[in-house]
Amino acid sequence: MSSLLKVDSEIKTKVDAFRERITAEAEDLVANFFPKKLLELDAFLKDPSINIVELKDIHSEINLTVPDPILIPNLHDGLEAQNAKKRKLEDGTGEDKMTGTKVFVMPGGMMKSNENLVDLIEKVKPEIRMLIEKCNTVKMWVQLLIPRIEDGNNFGVSIQEETVAELRTVEGEAASYLDQISRYYITRAKLVSKIAKYPHVEDYRRTVTEIDEKEYISLKIIVSELRNQYVTLHDMILKNIEKIKRPRSSNTDALY
Repeated sequence: MSSLLKVDSEIKTKVDAFRERITAEAEDLVANFFPKKLLELDAFLKDPSINIVELKDIHSEINLTVPDPILIPNLHDGLEAQNAKKRKLEDGTGEDKMTGTKVFVMPGGMMKSNENLVDLIEKVKPEIRMLIEKCNTVKMWVQLLIPRIEDGNNFGVSIQEETVAELRTVEGEAASYLDQISRYYITRAKLVSKIAKYPHVEDYRRTVTEIDEKEYISLKIIVSELRNQYVTLHDMILKNIEKIKRPRSSNTDALY
């Protein structure tokens, strides 16, 4: 094979060292890190901060006061009413179009996020990122173990490919958790802006508390899913470690 493709010996040495480093790191992740992390997350799920029974305890005060209503006198029938109606049509304004209150600055300064949820998110985000990074390392290790393509005796290779697919799925799901957190902040910001523009509409205020409660529940589900993914990966790889490391041995045990 060396005669078909010439590889610089120094580069080959560095690549081999990289493979050895990835192998050692990935094997340690599966054998030690995954079980430790699943136990940590299981303990985290019992933490009081993520087991609040009364969801009203996580509500954040919306410090936007409701201004006094502006009374507009009714226009009398006659020329004045006709002129007013004409002006509305010319300006493109009417009863079916609400412009709301123009907001140039928040009366109480910056409108802060829900601090209870921000603190919890800051605890969960590093766990999501860590799972993505560790899955990427283990995935690279399994991919490097896949032998060259041959006819027949590929049962072990199919197990390796199944493992890689599962690791890729976990990576994608973990990345979606980060997207979910970003969407929460964007949605909440839009609603708070609506409250500032339409301070008399109570439904906007209630919607903010609803999405805060929804995000709190979602964060607990995310932590539970992270724990479950560590359990699943650890169990799957350990059960099939022989075929993953030696895909073309004589052993033909089925994938668990």
